[in-house]
Amino acid sequence: MTRSSPSIVWFRQDLRLADQAAFAAAAADGPVLAVYVLDDAAPGDWRIGAAQRWWLHHSLASLGEALAALGVPLVLRRGPAAATLAAIARETGAARIHCLAHYEPWWRAAEEALAEEVELVRHDGYLLIDPACVRSGAGTGYRMFAPFWRTLQDRMPPPAPAEAPDRVEGAKAPPGDALQSWKLLPDSPDWSGGFDDWTPGEAGAHDTLEDFVARIGSYEQDRNLPSIDGSSRLSPHLHMGEISPAAVWHAVQRRAGAQPFLRELAWRDFTSNLIVQLPDYADRNGRAKMDALAWRSGAAADADFRAWTKGRTGYPIVDAGMRQLWHSGWMHNRVRMLTASFLVKHLLIDWRRGERWFWDCLVDADYGNNSVNWQWVAGTGIDSSPFGRIMAPLAQSEKFDAADYIRRWVPELVGLSDADIHDPHGAGVAPAEYPEPRIGHRAARERALGRLASASGR
Repeated sequence: MTRSSPSIVWFRQDLRLADQAAFAAAAADGPVLAVYVLDDAAPGDWRIGAAQRWWLHHSLASLGEALAALGVPLVLRRGPAAATLAAIARETGAARIHCLAHYEPWWRAAEEALAEEVELVRHDGYLLIDPACVRSGAGTGYRMFAPFWRTLQDRMPPPAPAEAPDRVEGAKAPPGDALQSWKLLPDSPDWSGGFDDWTPGEAGAHDTLEDFVARIGSYEQDRNLPSIDGSSRLSPHLHMGEISPAAVWHAVQRRAGAQPFLRELAWRDFTSNLIVQLPDYADRNGRAKMDALAWRSGAAADADFRAWTKGRTGYPIVDAGMRQLWHSGWMHNRVRMLTASFLVKHLLIDWRRGERWFWDCLVDADYGNNSVNWQWVAGTGIDSSPFGRIMAPLAQSEKFDAADYIRRWVPELVGLSDADIHDPHGAGVAPAEYPEPRIGHRAARERALGRLASASGR
């Protein structure tokens, strides 16, 4: 039986209409009012970053158009999410609020607060499966990926994705903000010129998936080669919920070469599962013994950090990655590991500084992925590579054939040969305008291992 009073759909990082259980349930209830609340009250440094605000603007515009075509208004409000939604429910006489469950600590707190004020109905759909359903034999959550992945596979595939409702009754809309008034787009200066390669929104997400499915057979090999378009490029669409992970799983599961990608999709579930157990994982070492590691600080470390952010370290593949990040809001997955490792182990700068830089610059910045990935590289995490395993960026650049990638993002080196471009200083052919290395690889390795030994009491 439908209701005459409206139901609210609370949109967050789930900006789609297809396979959106909260939207479908609200449509079955009766009149629907869609609401997005821009809540910048996330604790610490975790308000939406600058690059992702650009994406959010365009994704909300796309969602608004799709809702309008169904006769459903999208109301935009700014403020604390729980209080703002409760106020809208009172204004409109809404019977209940539907949402997809989210797992960042601030969203969980907002859901709990809102549930005390109104009838809140949570639905699955942001992940492949609710983390509470992936448990060890002892009934506890997993903190290591390998057993998590084994158990998750036993619960797959996820339910087949549902089509968007084709008939929805829209509710009368209360006043809201104009999207432009939020000033999510940069203008002084506008640094987003390189973001034109992206198409935010549900249609763009499905186009990206279609493109990826056509080349998934070579994913396992090509994803490691920065000069090749081998990644799925689905990460920002998945983070903003413009496509469901279930839709992605079903689209690729029977394709040759799908298994490595499905494992990567499951990593997203794993990181959300981990931050449910450890909400402050973005701020605290997963391994307490690593608290004794002495990170560099002061003027010299700050100068090194600035050089890293600007892609001026003197290591071509690191500089290419950091410039790609600034220009496009994204970075190749292997180069993310190399740039993160360089900051932490070559420059001995606290992983949390890099984590926050990525948070502000990435269009796919995700609290769980960002914190778990940085701790994996830094060797500080519960499930991580050991700190003493230090990636050699010059050797990695050559191994993964990054010459064309470097030429694209480091134009000072465009004229160098494939043999010389990975280490132009070592080859004696570095142009004058390209910076000297901040530190040599051997010296950096010895310094990092020395700090590790001191932290371990050896």
